[in-house]
Amino acid sequence: MASTVLRLTSPPSVPLECDVLTPDVLAPLTREEIAALPVYHGNQRQRLDAFFRVEGDGSDTIEVHGDCLRVKNIGRGMTRGRITVVGRAGFHLGAQMRGGTIEVRGDATDWVGAEMTGGTILIHGNAGNQIGAAYRGSPTGMRGGTIVVDGDAGGELGARMRGGLIAVRGAVGDFAGTGMRGGTLVLTGRPGSRLGAWMRRGTIVTFVPPTPLPTFIFNCSYVPVFLRLYFDVLTRLGVQIPEGAVDTPYEHYSGDHADDGKGEILVWTGACG
Repeated sequence: MASTVLRLTSPPSVPLECDVLTPDVLAPLTREEIAALPVYHGNQRQRLDAFFRVEGDGSDTIEVHGDCLRVKNIGRGMTRGRITVVGRAGFHLGAQMRGGTIEVRGDATDWVGAEMTGGTILIHGNAGNQIGAAYRGSPTGMRGGTIVVDGDAGGELGARMRGGLIAVRGAVGDFAGTGMRGGTLVLTGRPGSRLGAWMRRGTIVTFVPPTPLPTFIFNCSYVPVFLRLYFDVLTRLGVQIPEGAVDTPYEHYSGDHADDGKGEILVWTGACG
């Protein structure tokens, strides 16, 4: 089946709410029905074709072309299919998604994959704050799925996440893994300050030594064999794992002992040698 192609023709002057841009909504529709879908430009309800030129009937494969930095909620809640954004993507990309794949050939902003439970998000650029995080007032963030960011990421990466896998190849902002309840963060670039603050469970793997909070305790150095499984997944998604990172020791820190204290930070010793 051919892809449904959306080309941004009128960049919005204020954020454009586009919850309809999912394979679940578009796949059964004709081109004319897609063009007539409602979107919200600020508080004004308008048709989708006021901003996008629609090419082709509905499909499980969607391509979005253009600078969509002000286009919010692309792929929100999707359960299947694939979305490719050729350009930048706006707030809440893939938030609460349950399946399928989103690929962004450019940068993304805040709340990528917030509270997602399944699927894969690939960002071939930088991303903003609160990736895979819980929304304000919500106790639980990401619970499943995979997010990969090729560039840098902002603060509160994976905040209060409970499951799933997030990998960032570049630098990350402060408070990565804050309040984690589970899941795994893999950081190949420089971590920010207060790594793992208030984490209760979960695993943070970093290839660049952080400055541990005083509420984390060094336990031992060992070779965590289970990391092979995560590294295999990430290698298939294009993440370059440093040579020797599979079979050389990691320093194990437990914490945050200011909270439940059952989380762990694994620091690759190969970066120190």
